[in-house]
Parts: sequence; C-alpha cells; structure tokens
Amino acid sequence: MALDLQYPIGKFQPPATIDLAQAQAWNSEITSLPLRLRAAAEQLDEAALDRPYRPGGWTKRQVIHHVADSHTNAYLRFKWTLAEDRPLIKAYNEKDWAELPEAKSAPIDISLRMLEGIHARWSQVIAHLSAADLQRYFVHPEDGLHYTLGHCVGMYCWHG
Repeated sequence: MALDLQYPIGKFQPPATIDLAQAQAWNSEITSLPLRLRAAAEQLDEAALDRPYRPGGWTKRQVIHHVADSHTNAYLRFKWTLAEDRPLIKAYNEKDWAELPEAKSAPIDISLRMLEGIHARWSQVIAHLSAADLQRYFVHPEDGLHYTLGHCVGMYCWHG
C-alpha cells in the first residue's frame, strides 16, 4: 500500500525503444508542467501546503520545492551530456535537500517561477535533440549506471 501512495502512477517504465516522436511527445508534457503545477498549487492554502501528501511523506510544499530541485539538476545533466562525452554527473541527496529549512518553509512561488524558467530552457534543449543525442548518456556516480537522454526525457516527464 505504501508503494501505491509513494508512486500513485507507478514507477517509470521506459519503452523498449525511444525515438524522436516519443521524446517530443514527452517534451510537450515537460513544457506544460510549470503551468499545470501552478494551477494545482494555487488551489492549496498554507495549511494544505504544509500537510504531507501521504503518511510519512513530504508535505506538498516540500514536493513542489523537490520538483524544482530535481528538474534543475536534470537540466544541468542534459547540458553536460550534450557538451561532454559520457560525463560523470554530480549526485545529490534529495531526501536531505527536502529537509533543509527553505524546502520546508519557503513560499512555493519561488520554486514555481524557477520551474517556469528551467522548463522554458530545458524544453528548448529537448526540442533540438537528434536521434543520436537521445543515445548520449551520463554516468551516475552512485550506481555506475548509464542513463541515456532518451530515457531521461521519459523519466522526467513521468516525474512531473
């Protein structure tokens, strides 16, 4: 049951092949995320923002700040991967970041504005990817796995 609450739409399951059409469909979702998130967040008052979205989970405020943190890191990873050959990216501890004071108390508009800017830039990066770019990858330092940009477009579409 906890898994269902933590991942209400399930974990990301990439398709066997990811082509440009699929990446651009996902990019449409990435492009629209900031507006969709703002529309949902504007329905919440301060008390609702500070309630966890599930038992033992982060507050809605922390989730919004987490999305901004995560997608900022993703944007940078894309840029590194396009500008370098198989870069070893910098990992971050999302759980610790979510417990920092600003993640627990800062106004959500800060992260919503951040997402608008990051996604405006990031969606342009994704829009210009070639089929070969989708196969470029970075290396994650914690597990040593290679993550292609094609996989990451889908994963961050799912994440949003």
